[in-house]
Parts: sequence; C-alpha cells; structure tokens
Amino acid sequence: MTDELQLLRQADPAPAGDGPWRDRPLTTRAEHRLAALTRPTDPAEPATGDGPRTRRPRPVPRRRLVLGLTAASLAAVAALALTFSGAGSTPAVAAPTALTLHTGAASVSLDTLARRAEARARSAGPADGPRRGSHLQTWYMHMEAGPHAAPPITVPEERITHWNADGSGSELVVATDPRHPGRPVIHDNDGHWRQVSDGQVLHDKTYPAGSEAQHSGLASRTRPSTNPAKLREQLSWLYGGLDGNRTTGELLSALSSFRQEWTPGPRESAAIVRMLADAGGLRQAGTVTDRLGRRGQAYVYDGPDGAMDVTRQMAIFDPRTGELLGLEVTFTKTQPEFRTKAGDVMSYEAWMP
Repeated sequence: MTDELQLLRQADPAPAGDGPWRDRPLTTRAEHRLAALTRPTDPAEPATGDGPRTRRPRPVPRRRLVLGLTAASLAAVAALALTFSGAGSTPAVAAPTALTLHTGAASVSLDTLARRAEARARSAGPADGPRRGSHLQTWYMHMEAGPHAAPPITVPEERITHWNADGSGSELVVATDPRHPGRPVIHDNDGHWRQVSDGQVLHDKTYPAGSEAQHSGLASRTRPSTNPAKLREQLSWLYGGLDGNRTTGELLSALSSFRQEWTPGPRESAAIVRMLADAGGLRQAGTVTDRLGRRGQAYVYDGPDGAMDVTRQMAIFDPRTGELLGLEVTFTKTQPEFRTKAGDVMSYEAWMP
C-alpha cells in the first residue's frame, strides 16, 4: 500500500500550493454557490405542493470568516423581536439596520484618502508592519429557503485571532453585540438557535509553537505586499476565483478575506487604498458613523456582483489614516426565497486594532 500511495503522490498533476486548484479559502461567491448546491431537504418537513422546506447547512468552520450567503431581514426581525428564553426575558438583539450615509457632510475622494495614507506610511517604522491575525466584530445572518422557512436571524460575534512567528497562536470567539451591551444575543449551535448572555465565550483555544501550518492556509503565511499592483495580484491568486478578481466587487470580497487573516500596518493600509483608487468602480458616498461609533468615509460599489447581481458593497475607511474600518453588504433587490427585501443588510464586518 505504501508503494501505491507514493506512486499516486508522484503522479498528482495538481500540487496543493500551485495553480488555480491550489489549497486556499473559498471566495465569497464560491461559498454562496457551495451553500446553494449542498442545501439539503429537511426530512422532518413533509413535502407539499409548494415544494419541500430546505435548510442552509451550517458551514464547516474555517479561518475564512465569511461563511456562506448571509442576509438580514429587518422587517421580520423587528416583528418577531426574537425572544427565545421565555416570558419576562430581555429580547435578543435584532438585526442591524443599514448604515446612514451623510451625503451633505464633507468627504474626500479615494485618491485624496490614498495620499493621506501614503504620507502616514512614509513615517512608519520597522515595527509598524502587518500582524498575522485579526480583531473582528461581525453581524452575519443565517437563512432558510422555501415556503415554510423561518425568518433570517442575525448572529453577532467578536473574533480575535493571533499568530506568532513560532507558529503558536490563539483564537477567541465571543457572542456579543456592542450596539446593546448587556442584552442577550442569538447563538447558532449547529443549526439550533439559543439565546446566550452578552459576552459568553463560544470558542477559546490556544495553540503551541508549530501549530499554525495545521490550522491556517497559505494566505495567512503570505506577507502582504506594500505595492498596490502586487497586492492586487496577491489578493487575486490567494482569494480570487479561477479568473482572479476581475471586478471591484470581487476585489472587495478578497479584501474581506485578507483582513480576516491579517491586520495591516500603515504601509499595507496605504497600498489597499491606492489599489482601490486605481481599480475604479467605487463612488464617493459621504460620511458614516459605523456600528462601533467610529466616524468614517464611505465608498460604494454598485456594479455587478455575480450571476444574481443583488447586492451593494460599501467600504468604510478612517478619514485620517486610511485604515479599513468595515464592509457592509446590502441587498438591492427583493429575494422572496430568503424572505429579504431591497435595503436589508446582508452582512457587516467591523475591524479593530
């Protein structure tokens, strides 16, 4: 058997680290398609003339945090109030509403913001480089499809990941919504929804030296370039599809994946803003206050997002430093299958130092 296995390894035409079939996290679009293809029929739900009820599978945990297609149904959540723990309990936190754009406030172009970030990068020291890992607050939505599907439910979590040079590291996931301190939140326990206390630890793991190679991919070990063109090329082959990141929308999705692996320093932040300014497709949209209370400059991508073409992406940057603060994805079209409507929040990611 050993000889046969060795022959197979030698004959492998697709090495794990090379070419379009290399090992890497799925892109957002690929995850959407995978979720749609693997969505099983719920055996507990009898078939009707309208078709069976289907449930979106809980994704396999990955270091990639954008786990499948997500959405927020504001009207449904507001109506249900999501009280899971009985009479007299405090209602669980509802889905976030889309951020309000202040179009009358002073804002700057991406080119101007890039120049500010580049000026800051020139004064950065050797110790101001990128850090492996991230600090991320997320609002994602679990959805079901079909005539008898339950309404979408928001799952807010805070995630902190850190990896050291020797391959040791740690991962922490906490159920929390900073918009409503102290109020219970909803937790997805393998498809079974339950209400948990604000701040409850969902996952806490420390890894010894040499562990990173077993728990992370090539992307988390590839130091990001500080050259905008080379950074785009990196994002394309690490996080893009077979055709790379051809549109600004795909580039934003890849950037989301990258930020879940790395915390950029001033030089990398400057390269990110310049890369997006050169890519085009992002319109200057005004100022916003994000869900962590931070003031930011907003830039919106309204272009094609794939076969369905139903979302709008908004990138939020610190107006002084050019650091990426967050990404918001909202629906632009009603999706009756998932009980969402135009304007509903699909997902929101907020990054912290």
